[in-house]
Amino acid sequence: MISRYTYKKLVWVDVQSPTQEEVRQLMDEFGVHPLVADELLAPTLRPKVDLFPNFIYLILHFPTISHNHDGGHDIEIDFVVGKDFLITTHYDHIDTLHEFSRIFEVNSILEKSNIGDHGGYILFSILRELYKMLDRELDHINHDFSDIEAKIFGGHERDMVTAISGLNRDLLNFKQALRPHKEVLESFEVAGARFFGKEFDYYLRTTIGEYFKISNILDGHRETLLELRRTNDSLLTTKTNETMKFLTIMAFFTFPLSLAATIFGIHAGGTPIVDSPLGFWMILGLMFAGATSMFAFFKYKKWL
Repeated sequence: MISRYTYKKLVWVDVQSPTQEEVRQLMDEFGVHPLVADELLAPTLRPKVDLFPNFIYLILHFPTISHNHDGGHDIEIDFVVGKDFLITTHYDHIDTLHEFSRIFEVNSILEKSNIGDHGGYILFSILRELYKMLDRELDHINHDFSDIEAKIFGGHERDMVTAISGLNRDLLNFKQALRPHKEVLESFEVAGARFFGKEFDYYLRTTIGEYFKISNILDGHRETLLELRRTNDSLLTTKTNETMKFLTIMAFFTFPLSLAATIFGIHAGGTPIVDSPLGFWMILGLMFAGATSMFAFFKYKKWL
């Protein structure tokens, strides 16, 4: 599906899930190279930048975080940017591009847009909005942190092991998808300066700055999650140790009782106390004395 937007002499063509016919139309109108046209038809695993005589071809993957914690997925956007046009192709519906298209269309009609005089400025504006989208994605994690922290100190440490692991997976996937942006944008800075001129350097550097902003936020979130995991593991270990301590003490308490019951239950000849009329109470007293001695020993050692 092709959507077309114009501002003065600039043209932005947004294509979702392009067909061969649509790509052929772009080739004829904008002189898209056949190699690039083939890559527009299907997703590409590797982000990259290619400089052609009449355009720059840029591929970036933008990570998303699924708040249902099923891992999320990456969104690929291919950019073909020329002197007076920009082509964007993608294979999913992207709300950010849809919202930007409405703003772009309204500003074009009112002629109030601050877009410059070549396609690179449209690309800069779109990339800025896409990095804002990533910022919102990461900002949502702050709510997850608050929820996890409350549950950790609310006695739900075991449940938080799964929640923390799921969130850590999301952040790792996010970082994995974002990592190539640095090299790609740095290459685009060189290609963009050659293609659009030195006056566009500021916008190219600003775009790289947007990437570093997201990267720093992501690193901060990962450090926060690491501290939450350490705290949760510490509390969980403490709770487990308390349980083991209780079970160990109970085992030591019952040991003299079990030992006495076993000895006096042998019924061998000559077993003392067993044949006495008060034998039951005497044995019970010995068992109680043994348990009391163990209790006193634990108190002396400050294990209780």
